[in-house]
Amino acid sequence: MFKTPRCRLLSDSVVHNSTMKPALASRHVAVIGAGAGGLVAARELWREGHKVVVFEREDQVGGTWVYTPKVESDPIGIHANRTTVHSSMYESLRTNLPREVMGFRDYPFVAREGDEERDPRRFPGHKEVLMYLKDFSREFGVSEMVRLETEVVVVDAAEGGRWKVKSRSKGGGGVEDEIYDAVVVCSGHFTEPRLPQFPGINTWKGKQFHSHNYRNPEPFRDQWT
Repeated sequence: MFKTPRCRLLSDSVVHNSTMKPALASRHVAVIGAGAGGLVAARELWREGHKVVVFEREDQVGGTWVYTPKVESDPIGIHANRTTVHSSMYESLRTNLPREVMGFRDYPFVAREGDEERDPRRFPGHKEVLMYLKDFSREFGVSEMVRLETEVVVVDAAEGGRWKVKSRSKGGGGVEDEIYDAVVVCSGHFTEPRLPQFPGINTWKGKQFHSHNYRNPEPFRDQWT
């Protein structure tokens, strides 16, 4: 299965499994993030009869699997006002798990032969994983639930155990307030690099940057020291 950060559910009891009692009524649920976790959460909620809206601040689904050559303005990632980049994907990345164990249970991550754009290798590159997630999104109609280029800026508790979600579209129009019965947070944690602390790190004069901002080896060409 996908090695994805767990989603956090803000609700009393919205979803259930085979050992729990069925939901009593359809709920209005907001899912934050259209990566692997958000997409499958939205699909399962929809299957249970809930009305789902997925908020995605980027222009496509896929979350951390959307590669970008952009890096952050602070290569270490410690300045609070830095320009942030969500993905930590580097250009030549391939999966470290075989595709047979990466797919969702009822939607196997099978190799698609005959399509030049696809990567049939057992350990495919990141583009193949992204295409798989987009295939999943289209296959189950999740794409129709997603609001692209829409960022959630605040989630607050509202009356009656509900939640107020404030979102902002990149197209303008200000902040929109909506009320939901539950919120599932699937935004991941890969925008915040984790930094080690050890003696001498602040006095070393060499170049320092976090692997979050690595894309390809070209900037290090001919550097031997």
